[in-house]
Amino acid sequence: MNTSDRRTFLKLMGSPALAAALPLDFSRVLAIPAHNRTGTIEDVEHIIFLMQENRSFDHYFGTMRGVRGFADPRVAKLANGKPVWNQPTSTGELLPFRPNVPDLGMTFLPDPPHGWNDTHAAWNQGRYDSWVPNKGVTTMTFHTRRDLPYQYALADAFTICDNYHCSLMGPTDPNRYHMWTGWVGNDGNNGGPEITNAEVGYDWSTYPERLERAGISWKVYQDAGVGLDAAGFWGFTEDPYIGNFGDNSLLYFHLYQNALEGSSLALKARTGTNILAQNREPDRLFDIFRDDVMNGRLPQVSWIVAPESYCEHPNWEPDFGTWYVSQIVDILASNPEVWSRMALFITYDEEGGFFDHLIPPTPPPSPSLGQSTVAITNEIFPGNAAHPAGPYGLGIRVPMLVVSPWTRGGFVNSQLFDHTSMIRFLETRFAHGNGSDLIEANITPWRRAVVGDLTTAFDFRNPNGSRQVPDDTDRFKPEDLIRHPDEVPVPPANQAVPPQEQGVRPARALPYALDAQGAVQPADGSFWIQFRNSGKAAAVFQVRRANSTDAPRTYTVDAHKRLTDFFPVAAAGLSEFDLSVFGPNGFFREFKGAVSGAHRANLEVRADVDENRGSGNDDRAEIELEIANKARDLAHVNIFDRYTLQTTTLVLGRGDEVSRTFPLRPTHGWYDLTVTVDEDPGFKTQLAGHVENGEDSISDPLMGGLV
Repeated sequence: MNTSDRRTFLKLMGSPALAAALPLDFSRVLAIPAHNRTGTIEDVEHIIFLMQENRSFDHYFGTMRGVRGFADPRVAKLANGKPVWNQPTSTGELLPFRPNVPDLGMTFLPDPPHGWNDTHAAWNQGRYDSWVPNKGVTTMTFHTRRDLPYQYALADAFTICDNYHCSLMGPTDPNRYHMWTGWVGNDGNNGGPEITNAEVGYDWSTYPERLERAGISWKVYQDAGVGLDAAGFWGFTEDPYIGNFGDNSLLYFHLYQNALEGSSLALKARTGTNILAQNREPDRLFDIFRDDVMNGRLPQVSWIVAPESYCEHPNWEPDFGTWYVSQIVDILASNPEVWSRMALFITYDEEGGFFDHLIPPTPPPSPSLGQSTVAITNEIFPGNAAHPAGPYGLGIRVPMLVVSPWTRGGFVNSQLFDHTSMIRFLETRFAHGNGSDLIEANITPWRRAVVGDLTTAFDFRNPNGSRQVPDDTDRFKPEDLIRHPDEVPVPPANQAVPPQEQGVRPARALPYALDAQGAVQPADGSFWIQFRNSGKAAAVFQVRRANSTDAPRTYTVDAHKRLTDFFPVAAAGLSEFDLSVFGPNGFFREFKGAVSGAHRANLEVRADVDENRGSGNDDRAEIELEIANKARDLAHVNIFDRYTLQTTTLVLGRGDEVSRTFPLRPTHGWYDLTVTVDEDPGFKTQLAGHVENGEDSISDPLMGGLV
């Protein structure tokens, strides 16, 4: 049996039908109890960050059950009216596709472009209509559970974040700078702003400096390659199986470059294994990490940096990364005392040019394209001769898995996060008081407001149950230490939106309580929308006008604030409006109608949720629609509930106001209500989303194919 056939055979052995033939029992790790000394984040004593390379969320997890993937029922639309799945090409359109190969997890896909210029061009001011021209055909590829059994199993056992974005619409280094420093020198000082992989040396502050001053132990685990210095290209080598692929971005800061040999900074950031002297044996990559874990020397904060072939950067196959990640998990699990006190964050520095359907939240680049109640200082790149102006981010959505005894249970967390959230987690764990030196000043006000600190992914009071994860990952380890050629994907002749696994998964409680109300302004024939936020975290709303090439508008509304904006209709020479509002975790509003005409409907529809009633397990949980008829004619009104498939009918005379309530307990807080009028087929108001009550819930049953 040749190598390829042997690997295929071993991979097929992992299929559900043959699962019994493999040692799949991971229960020994899931059974290790969390060290709940205080029942708070203070119990987490070891925080480990493993940032891999260049994969988008849809590309890896778009087919996974219970996440906002390919079954998203409220996906944004392009100017031509089609969903963003239908990406335009020079000859038509291209939908996401899985290449016709036996196992995409062991396929060497080509590397799509993923720089500032091509990513901003694909995003296109939020129009999101230029992925294939700027990224190529490979951008639309995706994986399934069969391709990534280990990653899917980790998500099923622990917690996956499905609203985690990279920090910047651009390449590796600027995104990693956000993880280690909170920004890219946005204020123009100390070598910034840096939006490329120039690696010319920088002097703005880094978060490990704050840890060092506070006496909090930290370390970077990596391989030295041919040297972690300028002569050794800071760990980047032509040999992809050694070194750090240049991904320890601390080494591009003069402070660490100039640290004296033997000093604390040099020892923690500029040392590593040397497997080149050990026959390039992959297992030796973990010698230092394994020794520290087994002997009680694992620091409070760790960053792990993989060599090129194991970091999942195309064209490297995901299986090599699977093996690498599994070794980290196994080593941590080998010491129950460490496991019971640790949190491992596994994410990706940027999307690598792979498509994802969630349009990233961004600050308004100009007053004509939105508003913000939060200062957007230092969040808009001014542009230069080589790069267009635009928001730094947020960037495209990427995977984030949180592996910890406090995150067991196969949960999904849909709060908005980015790479600065990892710094925020460290702040929450170690900083005590607003004056602490451990509060990272580099994080901008806008970013600090809109992204969370990852603590909502945890249950510190009552760690949850567990599930099994396959730990038979030896078959993913590379058998030959050579560089492999691209395996170029071929799109299918017959295209369709990919199916997503059916079902729901438990969902963590989120800090959002959002609404958007709209109505016609008779005085000037405009339409106004008021965005309201009564939750605990700021939120970004995006407003898109149907069948329009206009860039969407974006609105950031801080907690307990509101914004109102007007959209010209009559002044733009139009008689009708069709506006869609998108927010976090499936929040959606659509306002469609006319500002003039003899029989136009004019209803004002308001949604009201009594926070005392809550949602989820509360028998009284309900949402109330208040409907007022502002038109001069009688209106026969229909309210269609997409979850129950039932229609409520009302008759409203001129000036009438009525209210109707809809129970939320059966749907665990999810709602999708559409209001139409018989006399005006062009009128429509749709309200959808999830009502939070501070308790865990479930993912959207509609997205799960259960409705």
